[in-house]
Amino acid sequence: MPRAGLNRERVVAVGLDVVDLGGRTGFADLTLAAVASASGVSTPSLYKHVASLAALRRDIAVRAVEELVRTTSRATVGRSGPEAIRALGHAMRDYARAHPGRYAATQVAADPDDPDDASLAAAGADAVAVLAAVVRGAGVSDDRLVDAVRIFRSAMHGFVVLELDLGFRLPDDLDASFDALLDVVVAGLATLGD
Repeated sequence: MPRAGLNRERVVAVGLDVVDLGGRTGFADLTLAAVASASGVSTPSLYKHVASLAALRRDIAVRAVEELVRTTSRATVGRSGPEAIRALGHAMRDYARAHPGRYAATQVAADPDDPDDASLAAAGADAVAVLAAVVRGAGVSDDRLVDAVRIFRSAMHGFVVLELDLGFRLPDDLDASFDALLDVVVAGLATLGD
């Protein structure tokens, strides 16, 4: 019989906490044993709630992407142009710093040929839609929209991963460097306008 209070949603919630406790590698290092231990059950007991580690990872990725979508949507609503781009960048960085394991989970791409990945594909599409709306609102033309989304995402992800991995060891202010990166991104995206 399943443990009282433990269900699939609760297992995913515990998994989200476990991946964050593991830092940036928490998602890659996730095990059913760690989630079972944090849940106070044996590992075989988890199979009453999740089919496999792959299924749990997928569920965690979906929840993390959905959280990031809510975070970035709130940060950018009512803003446009460079102000929205900067708000989006800060929201992504803040989310990654607060939830490094979850942020790593947001990088999982859905397999378009796997029906089990439908919810992850939908969440990913929502994340891209927020980003696309922001860069479109900054004047990026539709024929350059994919380029702009990739550029923005790559710039933010690169900085965030280096920061989380302690790759910036110089004593200079990281916040100032991040703002400078956003200035460069804003200027660069302006070249992709109509």
